[in-house]
Amino acid sequence: MPCGGVRPFLRWAGSKRQLLPILVTYWNDKYDRYVEPFVGSACLFFHIAPSKAILGDLNAELIGTLRELKKNPKETSACLKQFRKGRKRYLAVRRIDPASISTPERAARFIYLNRFCFNGLYRTNTAGRFNVPYGGEKSGSLPSKEHLLACSGLLKKTTLVAGDFEKVLECVKPGDFVYMDPPFSVKARRVFNEYDGSVFSFDDVVRLRGCMEDLAIHNISFLVSYAESDEADFLKRGFHTEVVTVRRNIAGFSDNRVHSHELLISFTAPKKGG
Repeated sequence: MPCGGVRPFLRWAGSKRQLLPILVTYWNDKYDRYVEPFVGSACLFFHIAPSKAILGDLNAELIGTLRELKKNPKETSACLKQFRKGRKRYLAVRRIDPASISTPERAARFIYLNRFCFNGLYRTNTAGRFNVPYGGEKSGSLPSKEHLLACSGLLKKTTLVAGDFEKVLECVKPGDFVYMDPPFSVKARRVFNEYDGSVFSFDDVVRLRGCMEDLAIHNISFLVSYAESDEADFLKRGFHTEVVTVRRNIAGFSDNRVHSHELLISFTAPKKGG
């Protein structure tokens, strides 16, 4: 763990925590700014603790939680302490309309549901209500006040953007480092560990490829992580590629874990004067 780095305070399906030793090799402190348009649990951001960053996501509840923790960590922590672990309590908190409570309570509710839901999933029903079942008594514990304060300190160095990845990428400039870990769209099917929001379709993959080409044209360094697939083969053409092995948790049970491959697709901008 680099100096200043902390663990993410959220769980997230498809998190890249196991790949952190490899991902950090693509980053160095000579970059002006860290940019992540599919932020999820922000595990790489919290690990490297950059001095300046832009974090974005299409999940407005997630970005709202990050904003509240950035601004009011003590209030968020105090609200979180009111919640207790247990299936009945989880279902009661899940039934709360987030629009009916204060912003610190709303952030605390999101953290609570994230920590105790099944497999770190984010999924909503047709009405937009979070509907992931309880994850069981082995689903972990809530982050401490000290942990939330540490995460808040790093978030104070960020600009947070709620919206599509292209909206976030409009803010980048030469000298930035962009890390993109999009939801998987494998053969136009949703992968189970993809968070809910809108399906990341092949049209989105095409848009992502266009953004990668645009970043390279403007000499902006980037790294993309994507499941080995036809879509990944499409994304990697002309760019440096590294294949890594990951353990995936199928159906959330330890006896159903399998090894699969993921592609790290990158472009490193040439040094000035180089």
